[in-house]
Amino acid sequence: MAASPHPRHPPPSSTPKPPGSKGARWPLPIRVYERVLRALAPLLMGGARGGRSPEEREGSKLIRGIQGRCRDRDRFSSWAEEGRDPERPLAWIHAPSVGEGLQAKAVLEALRTRRPDLQFAYTHFSPSAEALARRMPADVSGYLPWDTRPAAMAALDALQPDLLLFTKTEVWPVLALLAAERGIPVALVAATLPRAAGRRGLLGRAFLTPAFRALTRVMAISPEDGARFTELGVDPTRVLVTGDPGMDSAWERAQAADPGAPYLAPLHGSSRPTLVAGSTWGADEAVLLPALGKVREMVGDLRLVIAPHEPDEAHLAPLEQALQAGGWRIRRLGEVERRGDAQDVDAVVVDRVGVLAHLYSVGQAAYVGGGFHAAGLHSVLEPAASGLPVVFGPRFANSLAAEELKSEGGGVSVEGEVELARVLLSWLGRGGDGEAVGARARSYLLRHRGAAARTVDALLPLLP
Repeated sequence: MAASPHPRHPPPSSTPKPPGSKGARWPLPIRVYERVLRALAPLLMGGARGGRSPEEREGSKLIRGIQGRCRDRDRFSSWAEEGRDPERPLAWIHAPSVGEGLQAKAVLEALRTRRPDLQFAYTHFSPSAEALARRMPADVSGYLPWDTRPAAMAALDALQPDLLLFTKTEVWPVLALLAAERGIPVALVAATLPRAAGRRGLLGRAFLTPAFRALTRVMAISPEDGARFTELGVDPTRVLVTGDPGMDSAWERAQAADPGAPYLAPLHGSSRPTLVAGSTWGADEAVLLPALGKVREMVGDLRLVIAPHEPDEAHLAPLEQALQAGGWRIRRLGEVERRGDAQDVDAVVVDRVGVLAHLYSVGQAAYVGGGFHAAGLHSVLEPAASGLPVVFGPRFANSLAAEELKSEGGGVSVEGEVELARVLLSWLGRGGDGEAVGARARSYLLRHRGAAARTVDALLPLLP
């Protein structure tokens, strides 16, 4: 599709020269990054098409992501010809993976309520978000194009967005700068910048500062996060503290849990004390399973519902072997659903994605994975929304919610299996205080709701 300016965003003059302005020369690190990526993209696409069996290609997230970009390369152009209404403004929302996608979904839904005339495009980076993308209430969804001039310009030409939104941490420099050159407002919602973030280092600053300077709005989850964005070149007048839209999303998903759903009903029909372990990795399970062995000595009817972060066969099979070796009677969630009964099951292994938020409704306590994993902690908001006490590993510096939940007495961080067993026994054993801790977790989440509405209030002035 030939390049054409959006009628509401004509090409700016070449007079202004800050990064993101028409005619500005991009800094050397950005130019090097773009040229390297442009050279690598065809090689990556070629490698994803061959050299491995179909099973290996399906199991590799890297290859799945590359294949997804190949598959979606012309999606926006095709949709633009059939579905783009030039009389309606369009907001393009990007979120890298599932957690950020849920934050983006809360903003999208609130924005659609306030501006029903809008059209929406949603993009993601990780293959983990493919299922969420299919459920996203957007007019068109797909993988983010390569962050190169040709790919980004083609997408901008096709979509003709009036607003470009990035979520949480991920700002792609070439796309952001090209959008800013066209006069399209570029914003970061649920903006997060932890103290130890690599983006605050010299290399991160070199690549990202120009893109951050091009941002029209930064809607931070906390005053501390907002202040750190100004260190990366964001004008302080463009930073607003609106909170975490993930709070709204988590609450809505918890409220939507249906106890009569086929996969939930067999688990609700029991009074057994239940731990729901969500988004676990091997490093979590190496601590969790021995700890649960100790807890079972005191809580003999303990039940476990465990949902690995990546529920593929490569993870499920060894997990099931470890549980069987520990004396657990196990079934996968799909089998529990088909049988309609879980009376003889001690451990339910979740073999799908998209149901974890509702599974927390069957528990009395929650373990959230990632805290013993290099990538960091997953979301603690879903179990908090269900009123569960939350325990997690020591690596939670990337999660403000976990830090605050811990300080308010709704969650606990542990260093190893002995401490984990002690905490779980204090919650699940006879006379435990898990219910009181869970009430504090839910209270924390309820006090922080409303971020999606505040975010939309800040975005509306940017739209035509």
